[in-house]
Amino acid sequence: MLRSVIKRRTRKGAALERKKAIVIGSGVGGLSLGIRLQSLGFDTTIFEKLDGPGGRAYVRRAEGFTFDMGPTVITVPHFIEELFALERDQPALDKPDFPAAVLDENRRITSGVSGGPATSKYVQIIPILPFYRIYFDDGTHFDYDGDPERTREQIRAIAPEDLEGYERFHRDARAIFERGFLELGFTYFRDVPSMLRIAPDLVKLDAVRPLFSFVKRYFKSDKLRQVFSFEPLLVGGNPLAVPAIYAMIHFVEKTWGIHFAMGGTGALVRGFVRKFEELGGTMRYGSEVARIEIEGSGKHRRATAVVPADGSRHPADLVASNGDYVNTYLKLIDRVHRPSHPDIRLKLARQSMSLLVVYFGFRSDGLNLDLRHHNIILGPRYEELLKDIFGRKILAEDFSQYLHIPSITDPSLAPPGHHCAYTLVPVPHNGSGLDWSKLADPFVDRVLRFLDERGYIPGLGERLVYKSFITPDYFEHTLNSRLGNGFGIEPVLWQSAYFRPHNKSEDIANFYLVGANTQPGGGTPAVMMSAKMTAREIARDFDIPFDVVDRPQVRGTVAK
Repeated sequence: MLRSVIKRRTRKGAALERKKAIVIGSGVGGLSLGIRLQSLGFDTTIFEKLDGPGGRAYVRRAEGFTFDMGPTVITVPHFIEELFALERDQPALDKPDFPAAVLDENRRITSGVSGGPATSKYVQIIPILPFYRIYFDDGTHFDYDGDPERTREQIRAIAPEDLEGYERFHRDARAIFERGFLELGFTYFRDVPSMLRIAPDLVKLDAVRPLFSFVKRYFKSDKLRQVFSFEPLLVGGNPLAVPAIYAMIHFVEKTWGIHFAMGGTGALVRGFVRKFEELGGTMRYGSEVARIEIEGSGKHRRATAVVPADGSRHPADLVASNGDYVNTYLKLIDRVHRPSHPDIRLKLARQSMSLLVVYFGFRSDGLNLDLRHHNIILGPRYEELLKDIFGRKILAEDFSQYLHIPSITDPSLAPPGHHCAYTLVPVPHNGSGLDWSKLADPFVDRVLRFLDERGYIPGLGERLVYKSFITPDYFEHTLNSRLGNGFGIEPVLWQSAYFRPHNKSEDIANFYLVGANTQPGGGTPAVMMSAKMTAREIARDFDIPFDVVDRPQVRGTVAK
């Protein structure tokens, strides 16, 4: 069926070979697109610079410990199920993006196995509760698990005067989620009119106001303002600057929960690789792409091949990049072929913050560890620290961190009697001029000493058996990330929707982008969404028929 679409015929009627596709980068976005391209009927090769898959989701193994190096929060499990259920030459682009079953408020999984039947063939995904334990600087904490009564109970304990504000926030965040995610989440803003059509709705919902300003309208307590605004930091956004449409993250998590792949996110990545290869795709590791070949000029430019660092040439009928948006255009494509992306525009693109991530293993014998799988440890300052990181771009004396201890859930990730962990500290990107060759070691020691002395992991200094770390330099030089950003283009209002990098190149036919830099944005669910959006653009360009099913009526159908 679709194979007859992909196979073109000569004038004599002889079938030509299947079209060839190349994807640059094997992050979650690149793997998701690779799977979809195979289901569209292409023969797809993924070129990956590293010696294994994952990109930011690469896995580090050392001394019996297994560390996910990047994303660890999994939500919207039906996106994963949809990918694992795809078949060769059966793209399923015309199925509902949000089937009615996944919108049923009683369907949120809080125990057992999260994945559907297709997912379970490749990886075991389980729910995590609470979603996050959020520690404040005074030692108190808030367990966020999405349960409305438990949430109200904790608000009552912290600031009972904010209960009424929470009800209003809950109502308004839900409206943003229903319009911004369920109804518009897969909308590709290819032109200005497509954005202008929905702008009045977003203004009416107050979704363009900065998120922290939006949250302050509902909560007087500084603690609750932090609880309900921190989440964009997990996708590279500054709560003081991202538009309030990011309040929908609260409802994305509340509706479908937070989940964990047993074996770590790397196990999910390996499942994607296995699925891709079962569909006929090819992985090439240790193959950094040095150049994308473009033929023609003006409206007739076309991507025709990629050239890795070894100088070999690999022709293709389409090329897609899961790499950094700025560096893809700036370093892989000659400027004469990208008039819509001149050097100055690319270099002025505002990048997300970067990260210092410490990977460590420690002995757990005799230790009463009162932590959870996901822990947010907030410092004494919130707004001013965000200004230091995103605005002033300085390394402050204080810090906040996300502490991930997956061996609480999956002991196989550490040797017996041990825990594995990573702690992630937001820091300025390399536009700051900070010299991490001098700053990193003492800063890492401060972070670990803080966890010890403040009692999060008592005696950590004596229990520590393994330590390594990455800085913005890793993101810049190993992951080829512009200025060492940790999440791609910063999700500010003027880099959102139509103004975010396009999934289909404006300048070059048969050249596409996918991943956190593109529409709709960052975060594991969003990059899987971007792959579906990019696949739809490719299907249109290659005359592969599909009809997008109308969005369901969602009002009143999601978690209350």
